[in-house]
Amino acid sequence: MRCRRKPSWRCSRLNDALLVDRAPRSLYVHIPFCASKCFYCDFNSYVAGDAVRSAYVDDLTVELRLLRDAYFGAGERPCLDTVFFGGGTPTLLSSSQWRRVAQTIHELFDTASDCEWTAEANPGTVDPALLDTLLAIGVNRLSFGAQSLNETLLQTIGRLHGADDVARSIELAAAKGFTRINADLMLGLPDQTVQDVSDSLRGVLETGVTHVSAYGLKVEDGTPFARWQEAGLLRLPDEDAEVAMYETARDILASHGCAQYEISNFALPGQEARHNLGYWRNLPYLAAGAGAHGYVRASRYQNERSLTSYGQRVRRGERPVTEVQSVATGAAMEDTMMLGLRLQEGVSYAHFRALHGVDMRDVFGNVLDRLSRQGVLLQGVNEVRVPPAYFEVANEIFSAFIGVCS
Repeated sequence: MRCRRKPSWRCSRLNDALLVDRAPRSLYVHIPFCASKCFYCDFNSYVAGDAVRSAYVDDLTVELRLLRDAYFGAGERPCLDTVFFGGGTPTLLSSSQWRRVAQTIHELFDTASDCEWTAEANPGTVDPALLDTLLAIGVNRLSFGAQSLNETLLQTIGRLHGADDVARSIELAAAKGFTRINADLMLGLPDQTVQDVSDSLRGVLETGVTHVSAYGLKVEDGTPFARWQEAGLLRLPDEDAEVAMYETARDILASHGCAQYEISNFALPGQEARHNLGYWRNLPYLAAGAGAHGYVRASRYQNERSLTSYGQRVRRGERPVTEVQSVATGAAMEDTMMLGLRLQEGVSYAHFRALHGVDMRDVFGNVLDRLSRQGVLLQGVNEVRVPPAYFEVANEIFSAFIGVCS
């Protein structure tokens, strides 16, 4: 499909100046350690002892400096608005390891006065001393991977924690002073029912969490779930049941004041995940750690996944990057639409122009008009957005933007 009228730019050109010049203000740090590997997980994570974790922290502090120097220059102190520690299970690091990583970040970067520091955690992996350390280094948001409060389901998916661990960990964090706490829950698990989803949601909401992420299970290649599915051993809910689970989650969360601001994310007012909002708004971000993915200067990069290769390269003074993909302007525009339309707020015309320097309607006018006629897209005065009633079929809507600028 061609653009509605001949523009003064070329969709296919590389390295749009606005994207190249926009400085990243977010940092993702990957901590690739878990106590065990869940049956559905394809994340870059490893079961390893403290000696391996300690060596990794040493390597990570080196990479953070290499990363800062590569994009900003030695001696510069770029400012960060968000820092996110993901995994894996970051809370498997010791207090001293956490302090070392945080000290390095503070040495290399300035942070905004309201900088959001998020740490992912598994229930049962936090204690008072670790929580004190996290607060002291600046972490002000915790994200617990609860997944379910059904004991049988937790065992089915390979989680080590029990339902009681979820409540204890969240309540302990709240007692220590954390006011921004998320709980991840999963929908569409083997043999899961709508009642299971309802019970888990009500259970985590009783703990006082301020944010809930409710994700549908996706069976990933290379996981035990994928092998079991191929062998006919994985009994997953059918499509109607998954839709009912999603609708139940939306209804319960809305009744507790958690507004849906993204397809899978719900929050009390002002409790949205600012770091993740940057992803959905297609903003650049730095990323460090084994297997981490970053997006800077209109290019996406991926780090070495192997702990051994990652460590060897940073100790030689090299950035541990295995792949760099320059994102053409047209592809970046398509990304902005497909990511941004996941949000309740949609994509504003002003934001699109600020990222790409052109009017959204000049690029995607035909697509916007067609989707509007179908009733699956609303074109407002300031933005375009998908009505929440169509979030369940959002991927079909997003596909309309693929290849428009190729």
